[in-house]
Amino acid sequence: MKDFGKQQRGVSFMGFILLVALGLFLVILGMKTVPAYIHSAQIASIMKTIAGDSVLQSSSIKDIKAAYAKRASLNDIEDVTAEDLEIDQEGGSLKLSASYKKTIPVAGNVSLLLEFNPSSK
Repeated sequence: MKDFGKQQRGVSFMGFILLVALGLFLVILGMKTVPAYIHSAQIASIMKTIAGDSVLQSSSIKDIKAAYAKRASLNDIEDVTAEDLEIDQEGGSLKLSASYKKTIPVAGNVSLLLEFNPSSK
């Protein structure tokens, strides 16, 4: 009789290779997408800083866009320009927002599309 209590356990060599390939793919995908999310967070931070600036609360839209362009230039942000900003000055409060898409090539003709909507809320 066979002893079924001692069956082989573990991952086969092909299973191990597939797990390594999947892990490598996820790491590479993460390395390509994380910078886009960091830039989006930086854009939102700039918008919040500008919206909270008491000097800019009553400034013209041109001055607000110039302040954004200056801060974006310092942070090397090119995804959202000052012209892309949507500025709302209602009731003495300033609200900035934008909407943009980032396409990240993955492999060959496969790309990843990320949509961002940073705002000063």
